[in-house]
This record gives sequence, C-alpha cells and structure tokens, in this order.
Amino acid sequence: MDYSKQKFERLYKDNYPHMYRMAFSMVENVDDSKDAVNQVFAQVWRGKPQVAETSVRGYLLAATRNQCLHILRTRQLQRQMEEELQLDIVASQSDEREELLQQLQQVIDDNLTEQDRRVLSLHYDEEMTYEETATVLGISASAVNKHITRSLAKIRETLKIAK
Repeated sequence: MDYSKQKFERLYKDNYPHMYRMAFSMVENVDDSKDAVNQVFAQVWRGKPQVAETSVRGYLLAATRNQCLHILRTRQLQRQMEEELQLDIVASQSDEREELLQQLQQVIDDNLTEQDRRVLSLHYDEEMTYEETATVLGISASAVNKHITRSLAKIRETLKIAK
C-alpha cells in the first residue's frame, strides 16, 4: 500500500463511512465511533502496515472492530470500578451512620432522665403523636412537648461539646 498524502486522503475518504457505521453499530455512541475510526487511521499512518491494495478495506474494518472492542472493554472496566467505588462509599457511609447512631444513643443514655428517654422512644421509635405518648405515660401533651424540647436541647448541646 502506498502511503503518500494524496493516497492516504483517498483511503480515508473512501473508507471512513463504512468504518464509522461499523463502529457506531458496536459502541452506539457518535463521539466514541469517530474516535475509534480516527484512532485506526492514526495507527495506520504511524505504523504504515504493508497491506495489499485488495485487502485494505478488510484490514481497516478489522482494525476498527478491534478498536471498538477496546473501547467496550474500557467502558466495562470503568463501570465495574464505579460500581465498586459506589459500594465502598455506601459501606463507608453506613459505617459512619452506625457510629453516629451509637454516639447519639450514648448521649441519650448518659444525659437524659428515664422519663425523657421513654418520651423520645415512644414519639420517635414507636412514631406516636404527642397525645398518644401522653396517654401511654399518663402525662399531658404539653409535658410530652417539654420533655422532647428539653431532651433535644440537651442532645444538641452535648454533641456540640463532644465535637
């Protein structure tokens, strides 16, 4: 194969559409398809392989297919790495959340009265309204409000000091 500038330009113009269509059918992305075809032409220009004139189109299509397979493998590896990274992030966030919940429970155990803890447990853990909590504990709804308000203030203050 002759690698003069004019012959190479003719080779490019004659084969680019076929190579592009094949690349697009494989990678299903316009930019990646263009990149694959241009990468093949760049490799051909740099490497100047000795290919018979009758085999040039087959050679270019095979090289395009190989370049597309490389792109697809790279995408797959990238997806796998992103998934693993996401799993690591989720696990890390879960660990941090668990640690924060343990700290919160410690603050509640150490700084609140038994009545405050019961009020918080019924309201937040059992998802009872103020009125339902008041009925269960035999106190008024305003007392439930005071317990919750005072307890949350203690928790906030203690966590500020701890940090």
